[in-house]
Amino acid sequence: MGSLSNCPVCGSLFVKGIRSVCQECHQAVEERFERVYTFIRRRENRTATIEETEEATGVAKDEIVKFIREGRIQLAQFPKLGYPCEKCGTLIREGRLCKDCGQNIRSSLEQLERNNAFENRKAAREKKKIQTYHSLNDRLQK
Repeated sequence: MGSLSNCPVCGSLFVKGIRSVCQECHQAVEERFERVYTFIRRRENRTATIEETEEATGVAKDEIVKFIREGRIQLAQFPKLGYPCEKCGTLIREGRLCKDCGQNIRSSLEQLERNNAFENRKAAREKKKIQTYHSLNDRLQK
């Protein structure tokens, strides 16, 4: 059963269930999606960039990116559409990060693993250095 909530877009009261916005706001989003999809589906607009699509449809760039990330717009059909990398903002077509940012993160993780391995080896060597010394006093007194 849904819970009573205020719509985060318009503030009206609605029963929160399947959707996180009220019916009116959901319909408005669907209308904007249809406007975008109708525009880019036309043969002459299939090579439109996200900025050109925004300008032609009046739908905000962030919302177009949201449609792409939700999988509602398949990028395979539209060669110039993409969305920004979450770290640097470079236009990408798959994943969450561009190749450069992904490589930077991978190399940072590899460096961290090398540092941890070095510290572990160093700690193991220090542990081996601890020696037990025996006193000769008992032998000498006899």
